[in-house]
Amino acid sequence: MPFKLQELRQAYTAYQEFLGKNPPARHARYIFPFFVGSYFTYRKVDVRRVVAIAGAIDEIPSYLDVGCGYGDFLEKVRGYLPQATGIEKEGGIFEFARKPDYVEIAGAEQCPAVDVAFVGWMEPGTDFRSRIAKAAKCVITTFDAGGQCGINGGCEYDEFDFEQVAWWRTPSWIDVNAELMNRYYTPSLTVERNEQLTKLRSAHNFWYVYARPDLAERVRAGLKAHLAAENANDCYDFESVLDECGFGYMEELSTLTKARKLWEVMFD
Repeated sequence: MPFKLQELRQAYTAYQEFLGKNPPARHARYIFPFFVGSYFTYRKVDVRRVVAIAGAIDEIPSYLDVGCGYGDFLEKVRGYLPQATGIEKEGGIFEFARKPDYVEIAGAEQCPAVDVAFVGWMEPGTDFRSRIAKAAKCVITTFDAGGQCGINGGCEYDEFDFEQVAWWRTPSWIDVNAELMNRYYTPSLTVERNEQLTKLRSAHNFWYVYARPDLAERVRAGLKAHLAAENANDCYDFESVLDECGFGYMEELSTLTKARKLWEVMFD
C-alpha cells in the first residue's frame, strides 16, 4: 500500500498515545490495524482453512503472501506452514517494526511460481491479478464490498482460467472498528442509538478461493474434509473482541439475504 512516510510517522505517534491510555486489551488491533493487525478481520478458522487448502495441493506446499505488510496473517500461517513467505512492496514501513527474515521487499510483479498465493489487499486503481494468475496454482483473496481492488473494482480470477472453488464472509475491520468506537470511544452516543447503528452493519469482507481447473476438485475436497472437523473453540485471544461486538462464528446477520452466517463456506 502506498503510504507517505510522514503520514505513517504521525499515525505511529497516535498509536503510541493510544497505548499510553491503557485501552482495553486487543482494541488497538482494530483501531490501528496497520501496526498491530491487518486490514481484514480473521479468526483462527480462517488460518486453518487456508492451510488446509494449501495442504490439498501439496504435502509441503509453497505459499506466498502478496503485500503482506508486517506479516500479521503470514505469521499465523507459518505456525502451520513454516516454509511460507511474503513480499511487501513498501519497504519504508519497516521503519516502525523489524522486517521478518521471511518477508522480501518486492512487488507483485516479482511473484515467483508458488502453489498458493494469498492476496489480502489490492490497492484501488492497481491490478496485478494477471501476474499472480501466471505464478500461482491457487489464489486466495480477500476483498470488501467497496470494490477496493483492481482498476475496475474486480478481484475475480475467472478471466485468467481459474475456477472459483468457494467463498465465505467475515466482518471487515471497518465494521469492528465502528462497533468499538461507538461502544467505548463515543461517550455522547446513547445505548439506543448504538443498537440502531449495530443493526446496519454489513460484514462486507469476502474470502474467495480460486484454483486452476485441474486442481479445483482437489482443493474443494480438501476444504470440505477440513470443515467437517472445524473447531471454532480453538481460537486466538483477539477473537473475543469479535464476539463482544456481535461478529460471532456462524453469527447470522439479519441485514443479509444470502449466505447470512459469518464464516459459512459457500461452494461453487
